[in-house]
Amino acid sequence: MRTARRRRPRGTEAPTGRQSVCYYLGPVALAPTFRNAGIPAPVSSNEIVSFEPATGEELWRSPAGNVEETVDRARRAWPAWAAQPLATRIELCRRFANEVRKQSDKFAELIARETGKPLWEALTEVDSVIKKVDISVTAYAERTGQKKLDSALQGTAAVRHKPHGVMAVLGPYNFPAHLPNGHIVPALIAGNVVIFKPSEKTPAVGEFLVECFHRAGISAAVVQLLIGGPEEGKELVAHRGVDGVLFTGSAQAGIAINRKLATSPGKIVALEMGGNNPIVVVDTPKISDAATLIIQSAFTSAGQRCTAARRLIVKASMYDAIVSEVKALAGRIIVDQPFADPAPFMGSVIDNQAADQLMESFLYLLSNGGKAIRHMTRPDDELPFLSPAMIDTTAMAERPDVELFGPLLQVIKVEDLDEGIAEANNTRFGLSASLIGGTPQDYNRFWANVRAGIVNWNRPTNGASSNAPFGGIGLSGNHRPAAYYAADYCAYPVASTEMDQPRASVGVGFKDA
Repeated sequence: MRTARRRRPRGTEAPTGRQSVCYYLGPVALAPTFRNAGIPAPVSSNEIVSFEPATGEELWRSPAGNVEETVDRARRAWPAWAAQPLATRIELCRRFANEVRKQSDKFAELIARETGKPLWEALTEVDSVIKKVDISVTAYAERTGQKKLDSALQGTAAVRHKPHGVMAVLGPYNFPAHLPNGHIVPALIAGNVVIFKPSEKTPAVGEFLVECFHRAGISAAVVQLLIGGPEEGKELVAHRGVDGVLFTGSAQAGIAINRKLATSPGKIVALEMGGNNPIVVVDTPKISDAATLIIQSAFTSAGQRCTAARRLIVKASMYDAIVSEVKALAGRIIVDQPFADPAPFMGSVIDNQAADQLMESFLYLLSNGGKAIRHMTRPDDELPFLSPAMIDTTAMAERPDVELFGPLLQVIKVEDLDEGIAEANNTRFGLSASLIGGTPQDYNRFWANVRAGIVNWNRPTNGASSNAPFGGIGLSGNHRPAAYYAADYCAYPVASTEMDQPRASVGVGFKDA
């Protein structure tokens, strides 16, 4: 096991813009905090400091950037970048993938240190960064390809796509390389320039990612890193020189962005805002497999995935067998530091504040009608390691419809599939949903009636394919899915009618010459 280094004393947590979607379910009101770079919560505008969650050791610090200067530089860089041939932009992005590949071990170690996630998981994130380039090239060709059509007077009609200009990318801490990269690469291929503001909890990973673009030969003015907290995020979002905002984060922050830009319809805005995701279990003989899928859905990344299962909805006849198996398997999960041996399934949550709020949320559910199946525990009050927790909230009069961003799974008993679908839809969110068990007819009914942008059968709620669209409805997104469909919001279609020489005639409404 990796030896713990100097711990940050309690009460001296890193100043942040609270970007995790953890909620303290207090008796009076919900007090949200935020997972992503961009909007609310107190953080110093003068200096950003990053700490390793698993040890409390300071990892990185830097002064905040200047938004005005950054946007001005981007605007001056955009015309030349947009004028580059598409083949040149693609080649430079492929060089970027090679730069990441060359430094994959170093990159993964940094991700693990700054997020607290296990090294094996950090390695999969780096691999996703590399693969994103080829996926984005294919997606751009398919989603924004040129079209030539017949037109009047033997002319032609054409459909082509143009870049928007300066794109602001606001990145999360849970996948601090992969998720912002999923915006940046498609934006660059389309001919946009990018200002990337990483979460103030993972700025070191953001810096490393941007340096890989620069080493690949992409100008430092074309991909810029903006270090900052919520003030810099708000200023960037609202800046008149920014043509688009690509955001991954909490519903509260996304709504704030949407409200801020309500009078700026010319800005493209893509919002991915998490979920209160259901995993519904009906009749299945494969109890062990079902339990494994539930564990993967709820507790991978310490529950810090926007697609993580937050609610396990179980048919009454399956309840005892499923809950017993999931509880037993959750008890075997290794929770440890990123580089521990044996390798952990779960690392820490992002920081002590997130851990405190998750503990308080568990106690709130417990004191308001919830029944503990597996208690949430915290072995060390000075570090944000939490055990995976399960709580039956069937009897709660009002279950809070919030995204509890951590290893906390609510369990709800229902009588049949129709009640399960109704309970799955008992949320303002709509990102991901899974059905475990049932017949093909059951899945058809589930797919047709459940409200979510990702609907799976006998698969986890998380781990969506980058070759498919990724996004949700309701409080989960604004109908601009990312991943393969990112090309749609990185360029806009332009219709043209064209002839090589002017030719025109008017047959009615004129006097004779």
